[in-house]
Amino acid sequence: MPMSWALLVTLLLAGAGYLVGRSRAFSSAGADIRLMHSRPTYHGASVALLTVAPALVVLLLAAVLRMSGLLAADTAATGIAVLIAAVIGLGYGISRINAAFQARNAVERMVLTFLILCSMIAIATTAGIVLSLIFETGSFFQKYSWHEFFFGTEWTPRFDGNSQLGMLPLLWGTLYISFIALLVAVPIGLMAAIYLSEYASPRVRSIAKPLVELLAGIPTIVYGLFALITVGPLLRDAIAQPLGLGNSASSVLTAGLVMGIMLIPFVSSLSDDIINAVPQSLRDGALGLGSTPSEIVRQVVMPAALPGIVGAVLLAASRAIGETMIVVLGAGAAATMSLNPLEAMTTITVKIVSQLTGDNDFSSPETLVAFALGLTLFVITLGLNIVALIIVRKYREQYE
Repeated sequence: MPMSWALLVTLLLAGAGYLVGRSRAFSSAGADIRLMHSRPTYHGASVALLTVAPALVVLLLAAVLRMSGLLAADTAATGIAVLIAAVIGLGYGISRINAAFQARNAVERMVLTFLILCSMIAIATTAGIVLSLIFETGSFFQKYSWHEFFFGTEWTPRFDGNSQLGMLPLLWGTLYISFIALLVAVPIGLMAAIYLSEYASPRVRSIAKPLVELLAGIPTIVYGLFALITVGPLLRDAIAQPLGLGNSASSVLTAGLVMGIMLIPFVSSLSDDIINAVPQSLRDGALGLGSTPSEIVRQVVMPAALPGIVGAVLLAASRAIGETMIVVLGAGAAATMSLNPLEAMTTITVKIVSQLTGDNDFSSPETLVAFALGLTLFVITLGLNIVALIIVRKYREQYE
């Protein structure tokens, strides 16, 4: 039996088990349902959960065996085993129904176990990602000098054993583009947040805030195409060529401007929520002392909201550092170190993609370097997120 049909039948059995368990609970209650420990709905939910749980356990074991190569994919025996487990769970759940059975407690324990497993899956996934990066990075440093990787100024990967894999040009491009993006996103996003929270009428706010947040829903590939087709040629024709600073539409400024537009809703939404969290009593007190609305914003609201705003900016910075598609289409793929914002550069994320694509030898340093780059980027973004969370936590503790 195919696995999809086994899962479908299991779900049908669970639904039937809920109805049967609920009905039997009513029957066991007799004349007075108040004598039962738990409501009939909990009895039905207990039967349904006991039907699904063993089937999922069998399914998980089958997935592990398939990954280890001990079991063929989607066999009839696996589907039958899933159904047998579901039927056994169904029968056991129905057999436990009586007036004294604590079905509510049983359901809550099963739900709690499910929630714990979900949290453990998230933690295990994170640990697996970090460990895979660490192990592969260790393999890379066994074949390539860590000193040349961290302090090298040339990035020229060649699959002939003569590669120069210095990450400084990639790190420079990453930080340069992110810095320009933040120069665009932070002032615009912050001013938009101040207007929406302090000056806009409820009607204007109800329209403007969703429109600003709509920018966050646009796919990054669309932003990249916008940079490639519109912003890049415009900067080249209007600034780069007249000033003799370059002839390419791909540049740091192109990617930075478009990425800054993408980051505006991140800064605006987070800052707006933080500004609104400032107690109204501070505004009322300043207003009672004769302060104007602009003075209240500058001297009361912004100093109180500054720690949270700094956290929002750091979160936006970590988002900018990890961006790929806008950089590929807007900034190019040249690993160079220059102060000219109208030159093409690249970032760490772009080179991670390029080193892992194609028919390359996975054990070669030119491929394993992608994991070293990924681990470096992970440490940078993790540090920014930790700093942002610490700042935001201090802010929340101050006003909650």
